[in-house]
Amino acid sequence: MKVTFLGTGTSTGNPQLLCNCPVCLSKDSKDKRLRASILIESESATVLVDCGPDFRQQALRAGISHIDGVVLTHEHYDHVGGLDDLRPYCTYAEMPVYTYQRVIDQLKAAMPYSFSAHPYPGVPLYNMHAVDSKPFTVGGMVMTPITLRHHTLPVLGLRMGDLAYLTDFNHIESEELEKLKGIKVLIIDALRAEEHISHNSLPQALAVIEAVKPTSAWLIHMSHDMGFHQEVDAMLPQGVSLSWDGLVVTI
Repeated sequence: MKVTFLGTGTSTGNPQLLCNCPVCLSKDSKDKRLRASILIESESATVLVDCGPDFRQQALRAGISHIDGVVLTHEHYDHVGGLDDLRPYCTYAEMPVYTYQRVIDQLKAAMPYSFSAHPYPGVPLYNMHAVDSKPFTVGGMVMTPITLRHHTLPVLGLRMGDLAYLTDFNHIESEELEKLKGIKVLIIDALRAEEHISHNSLPQALAVIEAVKPTSAWLIHMSHDMGFHQEVDAMLPQGVSLSWDGLVVTI
């Protein structure tokens, strides 16, 4: 299995508009972060997890030629704002999309042109699949849902064999944490050093990593407040690293 980190930044990206802080002005490419998304490739399927407003740029950079399905963790714009750019991938068939029913309902309201009885030619078309607590399959890839809390909003975390992807949260129940035991690679939300109302701080993310004990952990969804990639990464515990846009991890 191969994971490509298409974007590793928070909702504003980095550099953040109208910000002249040292991190936003950094010349280090690893301090340049598009909105959070990954591409998972196995022998059976290629799956996009989240499709934010930077998807077109991410797809061009990564050379994405095929997608078997899309998983949406939740409805916030930085995770769904690029769905319209999937239209080239929907040319010959509807794109399977897997997410919570409430997210499906919101997308139908936001993109009615893709769900009308007689859609305009060329619009992206989706085959929506509601996800609950039971494992589901995208292509041939089995995914186990992990329920997370983004303040009070339920967010869909995922386990795929030895890999887990946990974005946009700052609370996880003990029974959900148990579902992560035995994984090798954990990808986890860590917004900044200080606490936040709906995202893990760096200490909170490290506490989850310590409880799960993966072989390696990669931090995602970082804001400019996290600091310089090079400096922060050097201070992290062994086996824990800041991710960066374009990173490829093989499991």
